[in-house]
Amino acid sequence: MTTLSDLHQRTRRRFVAAGLETPDLDARLLLEHCTGTTRLDLIRAPERIIAPEQSAELEKAVERRLAGEPVHRILGWREFYGMRLSLSPDTLEPRPDTEALVDLVLPRIRATAAKKGSCSILDLGTGTGAIALALLSTVPQARALGADVAQGALETANANAEANGLADRFDTALSDWFGEISGRFDAIVSNPPYITDCELADLPADVKDHDPLRALSGGSDGLDAYRAIAKDAASHLEPGGVVAVEIGSRQKADVIAIFSEFGFGLDAEKSDLGGRDRAVSFTL
Repeated sequence: MTTLSDLHQRTRRRFVAAGLETPDLDARLLLEHCTGTTRLDLIRAPERIIAPEQSAELEKAVERRLAGEPVHRILGWREFYGMRLSLSPDTLEPRPDTEALVDLVLPRIRATAAKKGSCSILDLGTGTGAIALALLSTVPQARALGADVAQGALETANANAEANGLADRFDTALSDWFGEISGRFDAIVSNPPYITDCELADLPADVKDHDPLRALSGGSDGLDAYRAIAKDAASHLEPGGVVAVEIGSRQKADVIAIFSEFGFGLDAEKSDLGGRDRAVSFTL
């Protein structure tokens, strides 16, 4: 018979031996997922007997992790801004660094909602819906449209909106940037692809083999998406509106220059948890 503690220690040792970056966390998350237990159970009831079918399920998950699949792809979800968001092959896995973009634009969203009684948001390349849904979860007066070029991403975003009780204020549109978008918005937000073609090959396997390429590749200099957004943003922005984007840690000056070419001025900027440049916002 196998106990909860046995499984945890065995899994952790295998991940340590494989040189995984976060063996303790990975082992705990997969253990909880496959056995239906919690972190507290491991502390209070380490000798709990685990059913053979649950042990077998964990073994399959461990093999997938050792083969390079990210933990949250195995789980099928990731937490972002206090919400549990489902993942799919068409969506980028939302990372904690992207919360810097939410934090950057949130004061603007709140101020607009307080002034107008509402706030309209366009999330370009919405993926899981992470950015838009995080803003909606914090500002009840806001509404958002999530646009993406992948139908599978829109289905995932809609499912996440439903699961988090935000579906009544969230809509989606199949669109290549602004291609199928009409109307104007108080805020335009995006975490666009910004990895250069040269850098793609050097990405960790758990990123390049599992996140969709179109959500990573920003062209030869990593700036193609910023040019597309900056070119058409003004015609989709309400007076006094804001455009906020996530950026690569060495791209701030280039992105500011691109938006400046189209009449935008830097409004605010924010670093990520590691102190790196991560998000900038612009106004006309």
